[in-house]
Amino acid sequence: MLKKLTYSLAAAAVMALPFTAQAAEPLKIGYSIANTGLFSKAAPSQMTAYDLWAEQVNAAGGLDVAGEKRPVELVWYDDESDPAKSAQIYEKLINDDKVDLLLAPWGTPHHLNVAGVVEQNGFPMVGNTAASVAIREVQPGNIWFPTSAIPDRIGPALTDMLKEQGVKSVGILANVLPFSQENLQFLVPALEAAGIEVKLNESYPPDIKDMTPLLTQLKAANVDAVLALTYPSDAFLYMGQAKELGISAPYQFLLIGPTIAAFKDAFGPVADGVITVGHWAESQTDWPRAKPFFDAYVAKYGAAPDYLDSALAYMSCEILQQAVAKAGLDHDKLREAISTMTFDTINGPVRFDGVENAITPTAFLQIQDGAMQIVWPKDIATAPIAKR
Repeated sequence: MLKKLTYSLAAAAVMALPFTAQAAEPLKIGYSIANTGLFSKAAPSQMTAYDLWAEQVNAAGGLDVAGEKRPVELVWYDDESDPAKSAQIYEKLINDDKVDLLLAPWGTPHHLNVAGVVEQNGFPMVGNTAASVAIREVQPGNIWFPTSAIPDRIGPALTDMLKEQGVKSVGILANVLPFSQENLQFLVPALEAAGIEVKLNESYPPDIKDMTPLLTQLKAANVDAVLALTYPSDAFLYMGQAKELGISAPYQFLLIGPTIAAFKDAFGPVADGVITVGHWAESQTDWPRAKPFFDAYVAKYGAAPDYLDSALAYMSCEILQQAVAKAGLDHDKLREAISTMTFDTINGPVRFDGVENAITPTAFLQIQDGAMQIVWPKDIATAPIAKR
């Protein structure tokens, strides 16, 4: 039913195109998404970016395929937050649905599972919402990762930021899921090397329903900074219960979650001062594509994009679009284009060195007066860091 609805929406968009674009065969672009299950809170941020991009492409007459404009159809399936199912879906998209291009699923485990499928089939795919040192073990050639939020970079960068702010002690709470634990692995040694005391270091299950015992310990530790290595659902839980218990550390960092518009909507002024991972903001005027994306997203959805996942998803579409315009759909030519071109994106220029983005710096965002600002590193910052 979901697939049929997707095709219907695409068909309506195609009918609205000029006659010249109608004459071209639609271009099928497929992906899987965690529409249900553990990671379903994150899925809308990615799907909305894909849909906006497809709408914009079709409104402009279609996707430029080495000089020929073709309308876009998006074909997607729910992987139920299961990385193994995601890999099966990509096999289906490639071999049964015969899609022309691929977009990425949500999350690191899903990307890593799909990496084997695209490699086996020699089918290039630009990733987006994946960040792990394990991506360096992926054989370069058919998948690329545009984010700069890699755990072995986040730990030292976060430590440098905290040290510059005069932080002497921290308390760490970490989800047991892989991205949080991988960040923990690199964060603790960086803090210790910088002479920042780790007064509390506790992990918790991904389906946690009550953080009160952990937060009671955290409050008693009286730290300068709270570092909560969260996923979206537990970021919401932390923020609500931290407010109830009066957690008042001047610096509070939540790994994943605060970039979602619903986070600011849910907590209002209480969310001000929260710091999180992210390397995009519409207020960065050095990136001329950033504000138009933000404005178009708000106009379509009535809310701000997710400053991490929506931005990355849209960036991956921009990269794919520019590569296809040059190379067309031939996999060898497309692979070469993605590997060697420098792309103009909403996050500034992107170029890949192997599978990784070689240009975008690891960065942090902070909610300030309800707006998201880049606060680190200073050379791309849109505002200075503020204490809570």
